[in-house]
Amino acid sequence: MLASRSTLAGFVVGHAGLYQALAMFAVAYFIIGMTVLSVCAIATNGALDAGGAYYMISRALGPEFGGSIGIMFFLANVCGSALYVLGLVEAVVDSFGIPPGQKAGSGVHILPQSYWYELLYGTVLLALCLLVCLVGASIYAKATFLIFLIVAGVLGTILVSFFATRPIGVPIRLPHFNGSKTENGSFTGFSLATLRDNLGGGYAVDYTTGQMMSFSSVFAVMFNGCTGIMAGSNMSGDLKRPSYSIPRGTISAVLFTYLVYNLLAFLMCATCNRTLLQKDYGFLRDISIFPPLVTVGIYAATLSAAMSNLIGASRILYALARDDLFGRALALAKKTSASGNPVMAVILSWLVVQLVLFSGKLNTIAGVVTTFFLLVYATVNLACLALEWASAPNFRPTFRYFTWHTCLLGIAGCCVMMFLISPVSASASLGFLLLLLLALHYLSPSSTWGYISQALIFHQVRKYLLMLDVRKDHVKFWRPQMLLMVQNPRSSARLIDFVNDLKKSGLYVLGHVELQDLDTLPSDPLQPQQDSWLSLVDKLNVKAFVSLTLAPSVRHGVRQLLFTSGLGGMRPNTLVLGFYDDTAPQDGLARHPAFTSTREEVPLGFPPLREPTAPKLLSAREYVGIVADALKMLRNVLLARQLESLDKAWELRRAATPPPTIHVWPVNLLRPDSARYADTCSLFLLQMACVLNMARAWRRARLRLFLCVEAGAMPHAQEEKLRQLLKDLRIQAQIQLVHWDAVTRLHWQTRQGPPGGLAPTGMAGEEEEEEEEAVNFPANATQVSDEYVCAANKLVLEQSPAPAVRFLYLPRPPADTSLYPLYLHQLELLTRGLGPTVLVHGVSAVTSTQL
Repeated sequence: MLASRSTLAGFVVGHAGLYQALAMFAVAYFIIGMTVLSVCAIATNGALDAGGAYYMISRALGPEFGGSIGIMFFLANVCGSALYVLGLVEAVVDSFGIPPGQKAGSGVHILPQSYWYELLYGTVLLALCLLVCLVGASIYAKATFLIFLIVAGVLGTILVSFFATRPIGVPIRLPHFNGSKTENGSFTGFSLATLRDNLGGGYAVDYTTGQMMSFSSVFAVMFNGCTGIMAGSNMSGDLKRPSYSIPRGTISAVLFTYLVYNLLAFLMCATCNRTLLQKDYGFLRDISIFPPLVTVGIYAATLSAAMSNLIGASRILYALARDDLFGRALALAKKTSASGNPVMAVILSWLVVQLVLFSGKLNTIAGVVTTFFLLVYATVNLACLALEWASAPNFRPTFRYFTWHTCLLGIAGCCVMMFLISPVSASASLGFLLLLLLALHYLSPSSTWGYISQALIFHQVRKYLLMLDVRKDHVKFWRPQMLLMVQNPRSSARLIDFVNDLKKSGLYVLGHVELQDLDTLPSDPLQPQQDSWLSLVDKLNVKAFVSLTLAPSVRHGVRQLLFTSGLGGMRPNTLVLGFYDDTAPQDGLARHPAFTSTREEVPLGFPPLREPTAPKLLSAREYVGIVADALKMLRNVLLARQLESLDKAWELRRAATPPPTIHVWPVNLLRPDSARYADTCSLFLLQMACVLNMARAWRRARLRLFLCVEAGAMPHAQEEKLRQLLKDLRIQAQIQLVHWDAVTRLHWQTRQGPPGGLAPTGMAGEEEEEEEEAVNFPANATQVSDEYVCAANKLVLEQSPAPAVRFLYLPRPPADTSLYPLYLHQLELLTRGLGPTVLVHGVSAVTSTQL
């Protein structure tokens, strides 16, 4: 197999031929080049700390991606270190090992060969790498510089040898076969015939493993010789000026190695026959003008690569531990020496490399290392691509020789080569990455690094909001967009949850008005409250935004929120209020399942509930004024009463039959002389009940629609019309006839004149009466008696079985503001004792019978 990266070009040319070898180098360095551009861009966009590629990815893509890729990059460096140690062992054994069939002590061949002996040699060499890494980055830098000088000298000697060495025959000893098995290779010098023979591919069996080589397996081995581009970035925490050194050093290394590999490939192809290239990975010693120097260079280069990967793995592990993404599992790796060297991370990395050495299979390790490195490179490109696409103002790298096209090409190249090399390894690596992503998403603590996902979402949402043109709205695609006003979440937890079921994937805003004057305050008092509200939304698991405002009165605050909440085509079209009554507020938040199931404390950012004897912040006249304001602004209105008594879990999950019901009364019970079922408000009420029934938690419930009829009004004809309307609207509901003659008689007894002027209860097919006239309240407050309203309340209450929730028609407030208290009084009488009830008034068309 491969002894070191110094003989990499010969191995590739021997099996793939010159054409395919040049193609492999071009593909590998194309992928590496695109990745280097991304690395340079990220490295020059801010201060770098320890961790190299992990630090870049985690700070760009967030802890989930960073932590998962960090683990894979750590494993890649660990396996890479083991790969080079085993390669160095192979080179040492090739030079000093006892050939099969010979006795010890013959010449320089004094080292016995076996699995356990080679493991021992690898352990000793790894201990030497450990010793250098434990001393610190300074001694490592000095050692690598010395090794660089040695390798440069060896490379110069090799280049001279191609021209200075005469043609010779090279006997090849194959140590993994019978001792009598030998083959002859030849160094021909520069020969056109040799060049022609080596142009095409000639894949053969690898003499060290007995496996047939292929394009993908040769590329996997070759790519490992190119992964050193991350060596500099892995040392980012030890560099004085990483933003300056990483781009220059990395680009220089890539260009230099690419030119050297191509030059060596051509020289070898023109001077060495294929047998020599395939069967003797140490042939450079045989053709060198000074063979011992080549041996020293191979050992030095391989040892340097092993140390580079070991120290890189330790820095990644230290960065992972310091970020606390894996909690106590990596706590030991945080410990450092007095000089700041992460000694425990180095020792842990050494232990993992030692475990990998037990495999003893270079081919297997090479494939794993290549897959992991390609996945890491793809993620580095993804991080740079995300930063570029997010268009964040603070993404201002001083290195500008990249675009999103180079990032995309780098990602595509890495992914394609991963699956070409080994579909199984690539799929397994992606699966492992996905598991790490999920584990970190649910288990890791939140970070303060910033999440690129938020920047990308903002960028895309802004574009789509601009595309959301309100002039193109159509009733077929109408959806409720709710603004729920909340005075104190402690008494509104179940109402918040109920409105979340009503929104049908529409906008949902929790509004709150703080009665203070900013002119008299040193700072905005709403900012400290924002986190408490957002935590509440998370804990209740509702898909809602939070909008807080300061105002001198609640009515002014609600107006502000109705005017300003939302953005573009996403604005609240429906206002939801709790009911105004004298019921003492109860702390439902402490009893909510979201808190009782996990035994967590209720958020402390909310004030205690108002004492029952304390005055209200809102008067009855102001409350009705809020309803009137919303209707003037063409907002639908929902008033929710006793929703805190709704135990949704018990109502909807109990096994009792029949299933729970939703009662719908689409008739204005406070206007018995104009009872209609298909005006805009009635259809909106029906739509809201249907939307609730479509929510996943309410699908077991059944809609029951009540049709109020009088004697002699042809109830069956009215029922048939209503049934046809429901069919056209595709609404599944049971219709129940309710005779309310006794109730309407109480109404007419308080009116002047006989009931002959009573308009029959119709289906609103009559076009002559405008919707405004049908639902207007002005005179009703004086015409409808409390006795009648109590009778209507009793009529609703008598319908059994008791429903989970009721939907009632909400009349428009009177035009005379002096009648506001009477209006609210009659609403209170109408809904008294009904349990969870929603009063609904709609002002917009929301249903369609068209496709």
